[in-house]
Amino acid sequence: MTPQHHPGDDLLIAYAAGSQDEPVALVVATHLALCPRCRKEVERLEALGGVLLEEQEAEPLAEKSLEQALARLDEAAPDEPAQPSRQLARRSAEVDPVVPRPLRDYLGDGLDQLDWTAFRGLEKVELLPEFPSFRTRLMRIKSGTAMPTHTHDGSELTLVLAGGFSDESGHFVRGDVAEADPSVNHQPVADPGEDCLCLAVTDAPLRLTGPFGRLLNPFLRI
Repeated sequence: MTPQHHPGDDLLIAYAAGSQDEPVALVVATHLALCPRCRKEVERLEALGGVLLEEQEAEPLAEKSLEQALARLDEAAPDEPAQPSRQLARRSAEVDPVVPRPLRDYLGDGLDQLDWTAFRGLEKVELLPEFPSFRTRLMRIKSGTAMPTHTHDGSELTLVLAGGFSDESGHFVRGDVAEADPSVNHQPVADPGEDCLCLAVTDAPLRLTGPFGRLLNPFLRI
């Protein structure tokens, strides 16, 4: 099934430019593995960026620029983190085939070997702790389960890997990306018949908005 909900143009442009933070780029890269349309668009954007660079007027070199550049080649290159916007190679272990390659390289020994924590129909695993400005989570929602009604203090990207869910903005299945921000107040409900597996990235806490949820907000960091 071809995805019907895609990352916004701003996300694809930033991905093609290589300027995204790794958690966001991981969501986009995993979507691209499932979406021919967006892969083609990113290829177009990357080609366009290359043309624009070629058309820029050359800047005159400062004195001794060549010598300085050659000297830097002799320096040891620093270790750089893996970038999902390019080839990923963190780990090569076999993982459940439902997980596309970009995300698979972050999981190691497979879905069943991850350190899942469970609470009322929801299991989750925290990923990328080295990026504390984001929360990157793999979530498995039991079929038919409704999440608490909530809004967002920042942005949220959710990519469906298996199963599906519905909320006030539509129905999302494998490959679809749902974007949410402070203007969105919703209650995702997993489809019946199959657990919903998602990759979700937020840059600020969620805020519960139901009558009981408002009372819990001071005690939760979701």
